[in-house]
Amino acid sequence: MRAHPAGLVNHETDTDQKPSDGSLADGMRIIGDFVRTLPRKPGVYRMIAGDGEVLYVGKARSLRSRVAAYTQPTRLVTRLMRMVSATTTMEFAVTNSEAEALLLENNLIKRFRPRFNVLLRDDKSFPYIVIRQNTEWPQLAKHRGAREPSNEYFGPFASATAVNRTLYALQRAFPLRSCSDSVFAARTRPCLQYQIKRCTAPCVGRIDAAEYATIVNEVRGFLGGRNHEIQQALSQRMEQASGSLDFERAAVLRDRIRALTQIQSHQSISLPSIDEADIFAAHADGGQVCIQVFFLRAGQNLGNRAYFPSHARELDEADVLSAFVGQFYESRPAPRLILTSHDIAERELLQSALAISAAHKVEIRHPKRGDQKDALDQAVANAREALARRLAERGTQRTLLEGVARTFGLDAPPERIEIYDNSHIQGTAAIGAMVVAGPEGFMKSAYRKFNIKTEGAAGDDFAMMREVMSRRFGRALKENPERDEEHWPDLVLIDGGQGQLEAARQVAIELGLEDIVMVGIAKGPDRDAGRERFFMPGRPPFSLEPRDPVLYFLQRLRDEAHRFAIGTHRARRTADLTRSTLDEVPGIGAGRKRALLNHFGSARAVAVATLEDIKSVPGISGTIAQKIHDHFRGDR
Repeated sequence: MRAHPAGLVNHETDTDQKPSDGSLADGMRIIGDFVRTLPRKPGVYRMIAGDGEVLYVGKARSLRSRVAAYTQPTRLVTRLMRMVSATTTMEFAVTNSEAEALLLENNLIKRFRPRFNVLLRDDKSFPYIVIRQNTEWPQLAKHRGAREPSNEYFGPFASATAVNRTLYALQRAFPLRSCSDSVFAARTRPCLQYQIKRCTAPCVGRIDAAEYATIVNEVRGFLGGRNHEIQQALSQRMEQASGSLDFERAAVLRDRIRALTQIQSHQSISLPSIDEADIFAAHADGGQVCIQVFFLRAGQNLGNRAYFPSHARELDEADVLSAFVGQFYESRPAPRLILTSHDIAERELLQSALAISAAHKVEIRHPKRGDQKDALDQAVANAREALARRLAERGTQRTLLEGVARTFGLDAPPERIEIYDNSHIQGTAAIGAMVVAGPEGFMKSAYRKFNIKTEGAAGDDFAMMREVMSRRFGRALKENPERDEEHWPDLVLIDGGQGQLEAARQVAIELGLEDIVMVGIAKGPDRDAGRERFFMPGRPPFSLEPRDPVLYFLQRLRDEAHRFAIGTHRARRTADLTRSTLDEVPGIGAGRKRALLNHFGSARAVAVATLEDIKSVPGISGTIAQKIHDHFRGDR
């Protein structure tokens, strides 16, 4: 056994373990061999298939007792029988407590995404509103990612839409600057934000520091839960301004009060008695569970988001919700209170695990009455409506896929469509892009980009397409020569005409993949949308009726590939523009590069500098200076 951090101990895989032939009996025999050596301690186990795929991650109070249950066929449902049959080996990690095991389980589920676990599909970070204090004039802005201790953060908000709406109203109520430091420093006169009364123009001295600090404190108070207090103070100031006949000032304060009221009007669920809480409401229908998550902070509703986790059809709302909550907080701190629509399993254990990661007490509550129950009922209604929309969209998507199958002569509606496009500017920053769609819509985790590497291919659309196809399907054949996995497309769409299609087909023929259906989609005359022409081997080019829903669907697929290709190309071009010849010098990192550029002004000046001049730069030692000098002048 090998020691791991945080008291974890890993049992290495038994390399002498015989592979399974896929039968239930062999799977149980393999698992039984492991059971004999397992301790009666808490930990996490992984079931692994013959190709290395992690099938399932589970935690246990006693590893021996929990894993032994998989050797008793009468206790296994059909789903678990399939999992045991596919298991060829297992791995284990012993933990100090069951709470630690739960945390590790959620971490491994996020890492390996096993197909027999309940999976949180959308795990994007949530946006916050930040008051940037590391500047003379604090800035109000949207923020994602790592936090800096010097700044103040409020959230999380459920979506970019929710945070943008709140920021829009806040800028009307509290006219703080929203521009970047570089723009702020370069201003010589007020910008448009000042003209429309959404900034007080501190950049050009239209407000003093004390009055600006007052507005910052008002924003902090409002976002911190003192919204009624702030509104009352603004009302008193408005009345005072009106009483002193300062009607212009009174109108400004009136508009600020209206903006604050607008923020609160969007709160469909509100629990002023609770400082912070997350609400989880689950509803099941059609073999799918929807979980609505509402964020309450400082007594205010910061929005909600619907999730549709992947799970076995036989699991009910409580089972899915139990697994979902643990995964939801795997990479984010939990609030002090969590309200759930169902009484989830192992509630006390989950509370302990979340308290460890959040560093404060966490309570999970399933209220039966009162305003918290009313709020949960409303959240469940939101989940019900979101799931109904989802099922309707899936029905529509299935109908469209059936139309695609008819249009292109497929045997069945495609489960995976891959769409390819290229992007470059006169051969520079050339990239190929692949997007993927299926019955659930766009599968963004499956998107891929290809930096064009073949000499002379950049700028040649046909050569670029050949390289992309060769790399995509050559690697797929190498990893799965039997083509028995789900990552093979039923339909390939090429953004282009006959030439691009033929380039892709030649690669498929060379690789022995002639059975993959490939279609070229080209814009019509004058590049008019709606007059697209489709190219298929053995068929003359054809078009669809301008109002055909299948045509609109194919246009969306093509446009998504184009959007992804253009965005990837721009990102690469921007990176290329910021590169310097200093990046090629061994031992020169970001800090030394910055010091050299600050001292000399440009990489060209560094290249012609003398050795003594380079040595004079702070942070550049004599050895590093010699390397830089030799790099630029070694061939002279």
